[in-house]
Amino acid sequence: MDSIFTKIIKGEIPCYKVAEDENHLAFLDIMPLKEAHVLVITKKQVDYIFDLEPSEIADLNKFAQRVAKAIKKTVDCIKVGVAVIGLEVPHVHIHLIPLHRIDDINFSKPKLKMDSETLKKMAQKISEKFV
Repeated sequence: MDSIFTKIIKGEIPCYKVAEDENHLAFLDIMPLKEAHVLVITKKQVDYIFDLEPSEIADLNKFAQRVAKAIKKTVDCIKVGVAVIGLEVPHVHIHLIPLHRIDDINFSKPKLKMDSETLKKMAQKISEKFV
């Protein structure tokens, strides 16, 4: 069965796309911990990150690094934090979250509510910085 992320890849569910290549997609989390919270996924539906081939993990991280640099150029933050949890959606994904303090990446905190226009503008800004 297709994961929600596979449905996003197929265009069945919309997203606020930040970047894409042949094997990866990055888009804004619609229930973010912080403004510019991005999810980076593989287009290949695999549940557990360590079931990927070593080269696929390396490629995913290289793509995520480029996205993180774009986030850092776009929003005020000290660093961009990285989290791989893998419990909420059975599809490999990396959370990239702008950080000012460690608590910014606390997943037990309430999520932000952001309107569609704000998300659209943020996705565009990050996308423009992606190289």
